[in-house]
Amino acid sequence: MTDFTTPLPAAPTRLVVRDREGTEMLLHEALARCRHQEALDAARHQALVRQFTAGRRWASLAGYAARRAARARATVRAEARVA
Repeated sequence: MTDFTTPLPAAPTRLVVRDREGTEMLLHEALARCRHQEALDAARHQALVRQFTAGRRWASLAGYAARRAARARATVRAEARVA
């Protein structure tokens, strides 16, 4: 008898991914979860972009209103001096 044995064929194994909770997930479940997380991150980013853009728009409108109010006050003062 020899010391060398022929290896037995390995049984096919499934790829198992463990998430943060330690439970087993199949590969397609892990990919779906990853895509879902990426979609949530993209949605959060777009919400921040919309808030930033809205803030700039309101600041621009406030500046326009302030300039228009200053012109109106100057016109009223000029008319008061003439009268």
